[in-house]
Amino acid sequence: MEARTATNEQTWTVGEVALLTRLSVRTLHHYDDIGLLRPGARTEAGYRLYTPADLARLWRVLSYRELGFPLAEIARVLDAAPGGEVEALRTQVALLQEKQRRIQSTLDAALAYLTAAERGEGVPKMTNAELKEIFDGFDPTEHEAEARERWGDSEPYKQSARRMGSYTKADWEAVKAEMNTIYARYLALMAAGTPPDSAETKAVAADHRAHISARYYAASPEMMRGLAQMWVADERFTKNIDSVGEGLAAYSSAAVLAWAAEAEG
Repeated sequence: MEARTATNEQTWTVGEVALLTRLSVRTLHHYDDIGLLRPGARTEAGYRLYTPADLARLWRVLSYRELGFPLAEIARVLDAAPGGEVEALRTQVALLQEKQRRIQSTLDAALAYLTAAERGEGVPKMTNAELKEIFDGFDPTEHEAEARERWGDSEPYKQSARRMGSYTKADWEAVKAEMNTIYARYLALMAAGTPPDSAETKAVAADHRAHISARYYAASPEMMRGLAQMWVADERFTKNIDSVGEGLAAYSSAAVLAWAAEAEG
């Protein structure tokens, strides 16, 4: 066996760590390449050796991954000041609690639909009151008349109207959960001091656009720019978005504007 570099503590090779953690060697190499987990020692030939401190950090990496943190955010959390880690955990706890609530609500809706199906009844449609309950007081259809007047003849409006008109309670719960996930990612980046025009934040903006395209209408970069401007220009939208986190409307608006500018070349 090849000699290891001199050290006063035990070390493990990448293969040994892979066996201990059931991670692949390729995954451990990737963690090293992105700076998430750099081994603290090397053999004389330059092969990776992991120290007890490295394994302790790896345990934290795996714990955060289990909580649903993306790898880039895990790196920022582990290297952040203690306050930043606490804030990120608070955001993730809130997100998991919302996910738990959504799953329970979806289960309740599924049971209600099953009962209706067994009785030969149709699937119940959502009322405005139920929509407001799901979205914590915000009714996604509240500005429908205004939107119809401004964009009623456009294909995106017609596409959105068709989709929203068919949504059940379970669908709306899923829509909200997806949006809350996006908001939580924005908030984690904002708490870490990441600029809204960074690659990480623009990646969230791209997913934001994908959510709108999948759930409402095919959103072009130009349309996303218009939405982003509306989030800060219309106090109704600013208030609703900032209820999730102070400053979220301006931060997400800047992120989407940066993404749109890049997407348009």
